[in-house]
Amino acid sequence: MEELVEDFLQYLRNERGQSEETQRTYAALLMKFVHWAAAQKLTDWQSVELSHLTAFLLSEQQRGLAHQPEDSPRRLSTSSVYLEIAALRAFYRFTESEKFLPANPAEHLSLPRRWQRLPKALTNDEVDQLLAPPPEGTPRALCDQAVLELAYASGLRLRELCGLRIEQLHLDAGYVTVVGKGNKERVVPVGRQAGAALQRYLEVGRIKLVNRRTPANVFLTRRGTPFAPFTLWKSIKTRARKAGISRNVTPHMLRHSFATHLLEHGADLRVIQELLGHSSISTTEVYTHVANDHLRQVHRKFHPRA
Repeated sequence: MEELVEDFLQYLRNERGQSEETQRTYAALLMKFVHWAAAQKLTDWQSVELSHLTAFLLSEQQRGLAHQPEDSPRRLSTSSVYLEIAALRAFYRFTESEKFLPANPAEHLSLPRRWQRLPKALTNDEVDQLLAPPPEGTPRALCDQAVLELAYASGLRLRELCGLRIEQLHLDAGYVTVVGKGNKERVVPVGRQAGAALQRYLEVGRIKLVNRRTPANVFLTRRGTPFAPFTLWKSIKTRARKAGISRNVTPHMLRHSFATHLLEHGADLRVIQELLGHSSISTTEVYTHVANDHLRQVHRKFHPRA
C-alpha cells in the first residue's frame, strides 16, 4: 500500500508541481490510513471499501489528541477531518485516472462543512509600531526590518520569504518575482519604504552575514544560512513583542494585513488575487467579509444615528 502512496506523491511532485509542504501533508494523512488499514488486516488497496474509509474517519473523529491527557474531551477538529477526506479523495482520483485501481470508493465521501475563519489583520497603528526602525543597526536588525517591510508591502507567504533569492529582486524597477505554491511565479510590486529597507540590508547587513557556503537567499541567519520557516516565524514574533504589540503576531497576519488594507483603500479584488498568488478568486473573497466588517465599524462610530 505504501508503494501506491509513493506513486501518488511522485505525481504531486513531478506533474502537479505541488509544494513540499503539500506533499508532506498528503503523505502524513495517507500513511495514517495505511497504518490503520494494517491493523484491520487490510494488505492492499483493492480490499479497501467505502465502509473501511468511513470506519477510519469515525475512529479519527473519536480518538483523543496527541500530547493531551487521556481524559481530555478534545477531539480532532472538523478542519483536520476535512483534510483527511480531501487527501483520500485526491489519492483515489489519481489511482482511478491511472488505472491502478478499478473503483473509487472515496468519491462517495462528503466533505464536512467548515466554519469560515476570517483572517486577522493588524490595525494601521499596529503596523506603524511594528515597522518602526529599531535603534540598533546590526545585520540581524536590518534583516528583520527588511523581512517585515517586504512581508507587509508585498504580501509574501512565510515560505516565499524564506526562499526568496537575490536574482528575484528587481529593486530599481520596484518589484520582486515570487515563486509561490505549485511553483507558480508572480510579479509583486515593492513599495518605496520596503525597497529602501531591502537596499540598506543588502548593502550594510547581508554582506556581514555571508560566508563561503552562503547560498543566494536574500534573508540570512547569523550563521549565513537561509531561514527555516519556524526560525523566521520566531524572529517576527520576537520583533512584535519588542515593538510592544500584545497580540500574537504571525507572519500570515502581515499577509492578511496587506490584502485587507488594500481592499479597504479601494483596490480591486482581482488585483489582490494576483498579488497574493491565489489560484481561485473564492480564496480571496474572504477579505470582502473583513472589509464589510470594517465598514460597519466606521458607520457605527461616525454616523449620528447608528
